[in-house]
Amino acid sequence: MNTTVVGSRVIREDAWGKVFGQTKFPADVNLPDQLYGVVVRSPYPHARVRNIVTEKAMELTGVVSVLTAKDVLHNSHGVLFRDQPVLADYVRMIGDPVAVVGAESLEIARAAAKLVEVDYEVLPAIFDPEQAMSPEVPPLHPQLSSTNILYHMPIRRGTMKEGWALADVVIENDYCTQHVDHAFLQPEAVLAYVDERGHVVVQTATQYAHFDRGEIAHALGLRFSQVQVKTLAVGGAFGGREDISLQIMAALLALTTLRPVKMENNREESFYSHSKRHPMRMHYKTGATKAGKLVAMEAKIIGDAGAYASWSINVLRKAAVHATGPYVIPNVSVDSYAVFTNNPFAGAMRGFGAAQTVLAYESQMDLLAKAIGITPLEIRLRNHFTVGSITATGQVLTGSIPLDQCLAKIAPYLRKEESAQ
Repeated sequence: MNTTVVGSRVIREDAWGKVFGQTKFPADVNLPDQLYGVVVRSPYPHARVRNIVTEKAMELTGVVSVLTAKDVLHNSHGVLFRDQPVLADYVRMIGDPVAVVGAESLEIARAAAKLVEVDYEVLPAIFDPEQAMSPEVPPLHPQLSSTNILYHMPIRRGTMKEGWALADVVIENDYCTQHVDHAFLQPEAVLAYVDERGHVVVQTATQYAHFDRGEIAHALGLRFSQVQVKTLAVGGAFGGREDISLQIMAALLALTTLRPVKMENNREESFYSHSKRHPMRMHYKTGATKAGKLVAMEAKIIGDAGAYASWSINVLRKAAVHATGPYVIPNVSVDSYAVFTNNPFAGAMRGFGAAQTVLAYESQMDLLAKAIGITPLEIRLRNHFTVGSITATGQVLTGSIPLDQCLAKIAPYLRKEESAQ
């Protein structure tokens, strides 16, 4: 096959603007007569909003509008379930937006936001996903689940009793990963306005312009065709721009005031408001023979979804599917859970659930090798997937499995290093 791209030095058309500082990111765009929007966020992880007093904020010179939950026609959004409020009257995490201020300058908007008085009924919060799984703990989203377990993915292969009977060595451990923020250089920023047709236009950096369009239209009670989302230079994203951030609030302010509205998170607001990588607690029990062949594995994976569903079902499904790693194991039992808590909500991030389980299954491999008396390389060479291998889900692998080639390439270096030790 002839190609002018593969194997050649192709000029990146977007490189010139970035090198010379000409590329327009959302924070770089402005319109005449624009307002500036600032969000009032909850300092509590779990609370009911009893009342919001906006009069003092509205009295500040330069303030044009202060909006709360009552001003949102359909007050919900979300990628899998519309379980997240645009402006909350029921708070499920620190940083939930409860009001948005529109003013003539950013300084005035920030000053006005501090004058918005919110009366909260603070409720007991749950931060431990294992505790949250208990039927005695009230569900954070009763409309989705009667407990805080949003999702359970079981995988079964073979017979565990037979697998453990074959095991000469068994390693059992607990592993944990933490919240991780995407920390892209450009925090969330939006410019929204109403065009000459009366349609809402939202300019932002997003990974899902079509999703954003539908969520904005739904929340504002508009037809899909009445909303346009323009994706400007995205920059870093890594999954963190898949969920709605400021888009609906900016569009709501623009539609309410009929003026362009610019909103931009500072770093602290960004940390509070957008999704994180799922923290996971993983209990692994792995068995192998004296010859270094894997025979059984049990895993229980608990993913902290945080306050809202986002992509948690997909992420914990993928964690379950990848729980055995690239290794042939004839007897497998995996249970993977996504659990609601009052922690920051977790969503998409590079690796999408497969990254966390690597810590567990690869650590198990190293410990098994040590217990058996072989090298970490050797135990992997004896168990890795090849063409024709069957995964724990029953998938027969037919191609694109170059792990043996990869290990063969690095084997001389690893053996040299092991000899030196």
